[in-house]
Amino acid sequence: MQPVEGKEIENALLVGIVKSSDERLEVEEHLDELELLADTAGARVVDKIIQQKERIDPSLFLGRGKAEQIAESIPLKEIDMVIFDEDLSPAQARNLEKLFQVKVLDRTILILDIFAKRAKTREARTQVELAQLKYLLPRLTRQWTHLSRQVGGIGTRGPGETQLEVDRRLVRLRIRALSNQLQKIKSRRKIQRSHRSDIFKAALVGYTNVGKSTLLNALADSSVFVENRLFATLDPTIKAVELSNKQRMLLIDTVGFIRKLPHHLVASFRSTIEEAAEADVLLHVVDISHRHFDVQIGIVSNVLKELGIAKKPILHVFNKVDLLKEPAIISRAKEQYPGAVFVSAARGMFLDELKTKLIEQCEKDMLETDIVIEQKDTRLISRIYALAEVLEITYQDSEVILKIRAERAHYDQIRHIIRVAAPENEGIKSAQNADSHC
Repeated sequence: MQPVEGKEIENALLVGIVKSSDERLEVEEHLDELELLADTAGARVVDKIIQQKERIDPSLFLGRGKAEQIAESIPLKEIDMVIFDEDLSPAQARNLEKLFQVKVLDRTILILDIFAKRAKTREARTQVELAQLKYLLPRLTRQWTHLSRQVGGIGTRGPGETQLEVDRRLVRLRIRALSNQLQKIKSRRKIQRSHRSDIFKAALVGYTNVGKSTLLNALADSSVFVENRLFATLDPTIKAVELSNKQRMLLIDTVGFIRKLPHHLVASFRSTIEEAAEADVLLHVVDISHRHFDVQIGIVSNVLKELGIAKKPILHVFNKVDLLKEPAIISRAKEQYPGAVFVSAARGMFLDELKTKLIEQCEKDMLETDIVIEQKDTRLISRIYALAEVLEITYQDSEVILKIRAERAHYDQIRHIIRVAAPENEGIKSAQNADSHC
């Protein structure tokens, strides 16, 4: 968001709609969250307005009288922008800007602005630009004429085309180019993930600003950027975590969810979601100190369902217990979410309990079995030691019997190398009796 000429910080007015008196408290909470979004984007909220109206006006969103009242107050309060808590149609945005004579934003474009500010990697920046262009294309007026310079200007205008039609065509070409770039990046990421397929992975998911990155830093002893603002993390971050002397895992930090987050914004960060989809377990991090953490849990759960990854094993991690003033809240949460863990990532409290839970989850994907190999095949024995934990070793005549425990992916790999080494005998003694802990 660019500062207004002569001003370092822009003043914002927030607007919400209440369709019934029962919704007022909920809308007030939504505007509080919108204020946090505005602050994250770099704006100062100077006022909030809520109108009770059963039906949305198709031309102005608000009622005519309320819209004119806001227009009169804008110069008096030195307001630079008006931000609506709902999505505006292209016609509504144009009509309101004409009436207010200042910028008019809705919730989606504000979030996109924050995404653009936070995106660091090439992939994230590409995804943000693509989402912005898709959102703005139907709202296009004459603001995109600068794009014609990217393709030479002269000779780009077709016969009979208006400048607006040229601009729209250029935006569509840019969308196509960005989509192709993301497809190539996606292919590279798929290859990178395949190299991590043989190690246990956990993905941090949750509402924005619940402390996912702080928890990642605490567990992995890393220094991922942390800030007490919404959407501090956009790019997926992957760190190795030592659970014990023998067990290691990868922990994946993902973008936080938020209420009223449009589906196309979630979809635009497909790489983050793909990382979560590849995880063996989801750590649903919850800010238990938030007064409506149960609502946030529901929002995240719904998004996970829509993304098709809600059936994965989920471990609820209630964070910020050090900020709780009512211990009874923990008791109620324990009853409602059996097996949940309660921690303070910022103060490093109760992290050992979380690690124990992760070790248990990791061991659920372990298999135990006996392998029979010729004693002379020392190279094959060395490879098995590298891929599995050898629990017991027995020598019998010219053979060696290894009792092993391995992750499922490693177990399948061991079967394959034994099959290649001795095609006539898989070398798995009583493989059908292998213990599965899944």
